[in-house]
Amino acid sequence: MIGDIQAPDGTDGSRRWYERARKSLAGGISSSARLTSTGPHPYPLYMTEGRGARIRDVDGNEYVDYLAAYGSAVLGHAPAVLTEALEPVLHSGTMFGTCNTAEVELAELIQEMVPCADLVRFANSGSEAVQGAVRAARGHTGRAKILKFEGHYHGWTDVLAVSNRPTADEAGPYDRPRAVPHSPGIPDGVVDDVVVCPWNDPAALRTALDAHRGELAAVICEPIVANNACTMPAPGYLELLRDECTRRGIVLIFDEVCTGFRTAPGGAQALFGVVPDLAVYAKALGGGLPIAAFAGRREVMERLATGHTKHGGTYNASPLCATAALATLRELRRPEVTAHIDATGRRIMETIRRAAHDRGVPCAVQGVGAMFQVVFTPGGTPTTQYRDLLDADTARYAAFRHELLKQGVHANAYGMACWFVSAAVTADDLGATSKAIERSFDALSAD
Repeated sequence: MIGDIQAPDGTDGSRRWYERARKSLAGGISSSARLTSTGPHPYPLYMTEGRGARIRDVDGNEYVDYLAAYGSAVLGHAPAVLTEALEPVLHSGTMFGTCNTAEVELAELIQEMVPCADLVRFANSGSEAVQGAVRAARGHTGRAKILKFEGHYHGWTDVLAVSNRPTADEAGPYDRPRAVPHSPGIPDGVVDDVVVCPWNDPAALRTALDAHRGELAAVICEPIVANNACTMPAPGYLELLRDECTRRGIVLIFDEVCTGFRTAPGGAQALFGVVPDLAVYAKALGGGLPIAAFAGRREVMERLATGHTKHGGTYNASPLCATAALATLRELRRPEVTAHIDATGRRIMETIRRAAHDRGVPCAVQGVGAMFQVVFTPGGTPTTQYRDLLDADTARYAAFRHELLKQGVHANAYGMACWFVSAAVTADDLGATSKAIERSFDALSAD
């Protein structure tokens, strides 16, 4: 049973597991995102147990967890509400490859919670759901090209794995950003269908839209750019996107894989009061089980409904995953749950700001309570778009993250991603986190 915080005193067990894993897993990992380290050690941590907001690794080191399975464990680890809901399904059948009643109830609940959700379709991951939304937009408009924003991440699959992390040399001129494939193996033809635009720049947006008049099926964005250090939308920018897409007959897609349900019961579109044509969900939706969805206006989703535009998946909304999502969303639709997440996160953000200020360490703490990031920018200036991050001190973030690990706090190893706060963080967890932050900034300021 996980109890009081214990500062890590060694990670040799993780090192041994990594050495073993490299003999059977490509690179020793199952996802490129797991190629992280514990600071000076060139291997990831291996976790064995989680309860509430805390996790424990193979060496018995314990952490308050703000990775939270990249935001998926929104209720915490092994919450009773989830385990109790899933036990009957484990005994009655987890998957049939047929329609089931839980998926209907789940779609109805999403309709009630999400402003744009006239109709819903399910998938298994955010990457799959993004593909579904893009296909729905293309099927509706008859056009091929998609406009996305530099630094925004929409999954690892070819369709939009473009210009999410280009280097300064790769990115090209600011006013004419290049469409840069995320990885070798992505065909040129796919990249050619993606138009890249700077974020939070109205003039650049209008220029790009004008240059591709009549060619764009959709504009897609992360409303809060979780994979760009939680860069926030400038005041009025989401409204501008909505107005321009409406005026030009372009489908507006919000990628709410990270923001969905955790930032508010209705996600970012409810938080900001801007309703897209389609929205994509995953992570918090399943509370830790693999399920995703895309939802939107009836007019756009209708071609899927009639079968004119194809979308499938054997595992889509299995009884097990749909039941997990139902239990999770029933909790998250309670305003006090998301209010607790937000208030907890804002207290952590303020603790970081105060600790940094008191020690003369410039940094920006940006985002919202449910998801935020610490960015060591020159002068502590908040970022407004991807290229601002090219000047961030990534070595200082890595040092900060490692100091936190030593103090029993687990945060994302990647400085362009974000912290996720779960509903399970208690007053004791918050107190331990605050002490760890203070001590970590002590170490940073001593360097």
